Amino acid sequence: MIVDEILVRARKEKRTVLTEIEAKQILREAGIKCTDTQLAETKEQAVALSEKMGWPVVLKISSVDITHKSDAGGVKVNLKNKAEVEQAFDNIMTSCRAACPDAGIEGVAVQAMAKPGTEVIIGMTKDPSFGPVLMFGLGGIFVELLKDVAFRIVPLEKKDASEMINEIKGKKLLEGYRGQDPADIPFLENMLLKLSELVDKTGDIAEIDMNPVFAYKQGAVVVDARIILEAD
Repeated sequence: MIVDEILVRARKEKRTVLTEIEAKQILREAGIKCTDTQLAETKEQAVALSEKMGWPVVLKISSVDITHKSDAGGVKVNLKNKAEVEQAFDNIMTSCRAACPDAGIEGVAVQAMAKPGTEVIIGMTKDPSFGPVLMFGLGGIFVELLKDVAFRIVPLEKKDASEMINEIKGKKLLEGYRGQDPADIPFLENMLLKLSELVDKTGDIAEIDMNPVFAYKQGAVVVDARIILEAD
């Protein structure tokens, strides 16, 4: 089972932070749709993966020691050809090594650019009193400035997932606002239920951050993900 393999490997390496690739493998195993993200250890591998996935692509630094990838210059988006990928690979390595000289770097994560959608954030933290708690809200400034999010204790039932989505102040944006496509709300509810099931049966996980999730008229996809394990 992929989840067990990843958790055992992380424990052997004495780390609690999973890579984005590992996090997405676990979420995908739980039935949650994520963008295809693969590791390139070299510039040549980054180009080959980009050509295989199709343009444009995104490159992100792959390192468990670099949590804030953008701040370290570790993210390049909308790369449209071989030359741009090669330049982005070099820039990411130079910038991240300068910003985090002691970080272990395994390469870059390559993924195809996701089609823009309504930006949503879904996460899980552990409350000292209540245990695992799921969070749902709109992404971007809605979560950064307005804290427009809803919480429920795991395990969730279908009505809990529905209530979480219905009680945020920005719900109208999910219903389609000023000509924008509505979001696939039943799909988002199902995503919350699948995450709840994963958390409920995997006690080793301390924190999950799915941010952003792009919600579409039909379906939704996790574009970036982070998972932190419980300390031993």
